[in-house]
Amino acid sequence: MNKVVKDKVEGLAGIESNMTIMLGGFGLCGIPENSISRLVEMGVTGLTCISNNAGVDDFGLGLLLQGKQIKKMISSYVGENDEFERQMLSGELEVDLIPQGSLAERCRAGGAGIPAFFTPAGYGTEVAEGKEVREYNGKPHILETALTADFAIVKAWKGDTAGNLVYKATARNFNPMMAMAGKITIAEVEELVPAGELNPNEIHTPGIFVQRIFQGEKFEKRIEQRTTRQKH
Repeated sequence: MNKVVKDKVEGLAGIESNMTIMLGGFGLCGIPENSISRLVEMGVTGLTCISNNAGVDDFGLGLLLQGKQIKKMISSYVGENDEFERQMLSGELEVDLIPQGSLAERCRAGGAGIPAFFTPAGYGTEVAEGKEVREYNGKPHILETALTADFAIVKAWKGDTAGNLVYKATARNFNPMMAMAGKITIAEVEELVPAGELNPNEIHTPGIFVQRIFQGEKFEKRIEQRTTRQKH
């Protein structure tokens, strides 16, 4: 089954205001930047975005925050984005901060059809407020529910026309879990190849989870914080 769409415009067709969207990536590594730029162009608002973080002020999800297109962020980290922090502290943006491992597992559980699970992470903190607690092996655990989305948007290194995906190094991060958890999953890839060209043993996301795939136009490969040492 050929799942290829022409470009980001066709790939993101059907996304509307007030939807819930998962976006892969960690920092600026493995983010679907072409798709994010299209969301900005579309002008959709009231979005609930599930992502590890919100990029930086002038790149990634930071661009959606600038345009006040995001209503709620479900994420685990705020630190690299001043606008994210400002909107959260001012009450303009609803934020659900989740321990990073719990966020990953909630996405994975959503894709696996597991409605909830117990974890010790967050017990005794604000994260646990209002959640059921049970004891396992003498240790308290809190109940966390699975996360799913209307659309999941991921970025891969290589993909084929059947939707099979291969991620490169740390760009793998949240992408495989989120690819499973969207009602419709859109993949933007750096290189698109014919079905059968990828080594089956190296595929990270099977095509059954992907409904649309397109080759991105450009990828900036930004570095969040460049630290160098002086020559001596």
